[in-house]
Parts: sequence; structure tokens; C-alpha cells
Amino acid sequence: MKSKEQKREISKVVRESYGKIAKGDLPGCGCGCSCSGDSKEFAKLLGYTGNELSVIPDEANLALSCGNPTAVAALNQGEVVLDLGSGAGFDCFLAAARVGNSGRVIGVDMTPEMLEKARNIADRDNLSNVEFRLGEIENLPVADNSVDVVISNCVINLSQEKERVFREIHRALKPGGRIAVSDMALTRELPEAAIDSIEAYVGCVAGAVLVEKYRELVENAGFTDVRLDVKKYPGFPASGDGNENGKSVENAIAEALESGLTLGDYVSTVYVTARKKS
Repeated sequence: MKSKEQKREISKVVRESYGKIAKGDLPGCGCGCSCSGDSKEFAKLLGYTGNELSVIPDEANLALSCGNPTAVAALNQGEVVLDLGSGAGFDCFLAAARVGNSGRVIGVDMTPEMLEKARNIADRDNLSNVEFRLGEIENLPVADNSVDVVISNCVINLSQEKERVFREIHRALKPGGRIAVSDMALTRELPEAAIDSIEAYVGCVAGAVLVEKYRELVENAGFTDVRLDVKKYPGFPASGDGNENGKSVENAIAEALESGLTLGDYVSTVYVTARKKS
């Protein structure tokens, strides 16, 4: 159990790291990045189609995804969508195209630099149905029962209060509202040294929980029709080669991993869908 001081320090490092990514001072080496590769090609590996990527401004694609939550969200015209940890607006801009001018998309992020980048893109492209708010996903800056769908892409693993995150999601959703999340989850317990690695935390590994624990978090928040689908995450190297993100995180915790195993043996993408009772 980490102390409050340790938790504050981790949050500070995460915020600073993603701020640097937004400004281009650090490669997009958080969740799901390809770093040394092409961000569009990596997004395709995660399930985004060429048509979807043509809708998303290139500047919003910082290669920080681990899946495509909009693919399972079944968004409809006129819906209000909330994106947790919206970054530079990658999924927000795609969702905005899906819900149309009669709908609305709200992106929430704790990193001012990410918000500035996302707002600049929205202003430039005259996107009036999307807005970005500064806030923490543990304390969402939205009213009760106000959104139809909550999406999130490789962000909830970074929270140190995941129970509170899902309670906040439940609060914000209208009765009958739904969630569509892609995130990192563990298929086996990480060694303690890996959990203590700040590189692994920023890289969306050390903060991840076991798949069944993830299910428990969602169910305990009051959701129904909970479904979890585990998929292989393509962002980690299978061996000594691979993208720079996988290498940097794996190198940081190499001695902690069991002999013969890689990050991909511990961590996968999990798609989570659920519904708030009507």
C-alpha cells in the first residue's frame, strides 16, 4: 500500500510526463505508443480503420492508445459522450463525428498541455460539438446523470483510486447509460519490483490490475451487463526487439520479470462494456 506522499509523487510524475508528450519534448511513450514507428499504422493495429483515422486530426494522434473504445461504444447521433483522460482529443474527435451536431462530446484531462493542444485543434477546425475540461477522473467536472456514454482509452490504469473512478462514471451517466473502455489489465500478478517502477507506471503497466479485479471494480460501482474481452496488446516487444516504449519499460523492470517471460505475458488490452441500470 502506497502512502499519500508516494501517491502524490506518482501523480505529479505522470502529469509532467504527459505534459512533455503534449509539447513534443518527450516521445509519445505512454500507453500504447509506437514511438519509433508510424502513429497511424500503430492505431490500425489497435483496431482503428483508415476511414476513422481520416476523421481524426493527425496532431491529436500521440500514439497513447491501447485499443479503440469507440468501436464497441456503438455511438449514435445526438448522444452526449464523456471521454476520461482525453489527451489531445484523439477519441473525442472521432466520437464528435459519430454523434453529429445534435450531440456533444466532453473530454476531461488533468494535463493542461494536453487540453491546450486539444482545444487548439478544435478551434482551428471549428468543431463546436466538442469541449475539453480540466479535471481528474476521480472527480469528474460534469453533472449527475448528464451523459449517455463514457469512453476511455488506456487511462484508468493510471489512477490510484480506481474504485472512485467507476463511482464517478456511474454518477455522471444517465440511467441506462453505458461505458466502453479500453485499458491495460494484468493476466498475471506483476513482481513487486515492477509495481514500484515509475517507468512502468507511466507506461501503463505498474498501475494495471488483474482482469478479474477490473470486473469487480465495475460491478461494485453498480453497473450491470458487465463484459470484459481480453486481447493481445501489440505495443510490447515479443523479445529483445520491438518499439522503444516496450523496450524502455521492459528494460526498467527486466530483472523483476520471471525468466523467459516478457511484458506481453503479464499485460494485455481489456475492453470493458457495461450499463447503468435504467
